[in-house]
Amino acid sequence: METVANVLVGLVAALHAYILVMEMFLWQKKPGRALHGFDAEMARATAPMAANQGLYNGFLAAGLVWGLIAADPTGFRAQVFFLCCVVVAGVYGAVTANRRILFAQALPGALALAAVLIAQ
Repeated sequence: METVANVLVGLVAALHAYILVMEMFLWQKKPGRALHGFDAEMARATAPMAANQGLYNGFLAAGLVWGLIAADPTGFRAQVFFLCCVVVAGVYGAVTANRRILFAQALPGALALAAVLIAQ
């Protein structure tokens, strides 16, 4: 089960690294605009906010990677903390921005969190 948990944590970290790239570097380009259905004007107006969000997603990814490489108990605690952050951010985003975030962010985080807790 530990291997499954590590793979899930790695996938959630990769997802948040992807979100970082989309929000910080591709927001005004075609892939970033297509993700949210924004036209060029809206993407330009929201780019600073998106870059800030992307940075936070990068911190989540970095924390999860730290959790994967740190020895226990630090690694376990870091994984639990950052996965809880992912789930909370996903639920908040689903309530305030787009319901899709619940399935794209909160659900993978919750599954990884469950796997980490079961593996312990």
